[in-house]
Amino acid sequence: MTHETYEIPQIPATDPSASAPVRHRSRWNKVPEVTVYFWVIKVLCTTVGETAADMLNEKLGLGLTGVSLLMSVLLAAVLVWQFRTTAYRAGVYWLAVALISIVGTLVSDNLTDNLGVPLELSTSVFALVLAVVFAVWYRRERTLSIHSIDSPGRESFYWLAVLFTFALGTAAGDLVAERMALGYWVSALLFALAIAAVAVVHFALGFDAVWSFWIAYVLTRPLGASVGDYLSQPTADGGLGLGTVVTSVLFLAVILGLVVFLTVTRKDVTGPARDATAQAGVSRRAG
Repeated sequence: MTHETYEIPQIPATDPSASAPVRHRSRWNKVPEVTVYFWVIKVLCTTVGETAADMLNEKLGLGLTGVSLLMSVLLAAVLVWQFRTTAYRAGVYWLAVALISIVGTLVSDNLTDNLGVPLELSTSVFALVLAVVFAVWYRRERTLSIHSIDSPGRESFYWLAVLFTFALGTAAGDLVAERMALGYWVSALLFALAIAAVAVVHFALGFDAVWSFWIAYVLTRPLGASVGDYLSQPTADGGLGLGTVVTSVLFLAVILGLVVFLTVTRKDVTGPARDATAQAGVSRRAG
């Protein structure tokens, strides 16, 4: 979706005074390059977020609140792991995205099912909170680019934004699918067309790459959820009746296969880290 230049991470100089401004920066970008693999896994993760949240709520017997607490604890543990890494690691990163997809879905479902908050209100609130996250992020860092997630501060803003894009996408997707009674596959088609429109505006008309990315990122959430619901829900409700277990396992298997592939090939590693890895390989062969 986006083709923007990345910021080359700054490596501290030998002069202590020169190293101070970048003391807390990671050496490499902490998120993947935006490739077709990125968007495919993102949509798959959003589908798993929808179906796995439903499955856990049905099978664990903990109730929606109990499942939400459990998944939030797991997400927190994985995010600690992610923050402790010094560079992008496909397995850790995509595990965090999958879990944050589930938690974002559960947050929205709790507001709707347990607290009775109308979808129109939750959608508006999540959109407002996301806008505030972006505003504070930009005010402090002067960029919203995912090609410069190279410090704990930027990474914190990044994951906050990701969480609220999932919550917003869940609420907006439910609003369109249920309130407008479009059905699952029609909703999926609608959101796919919206993403295609963003791509056209970006590539043909030069719309800003960063905003194109984040708009598409929000829209992939209801797209994936609609696909997940269509596959898992009973035929009487307009789905294919595969069930949440089969659908979740199927998509998780595909995600795992793609993540293993990317871990081995490093096709989604951003420029400097990829160049360094290649250079290290040449050095080893030369030695």
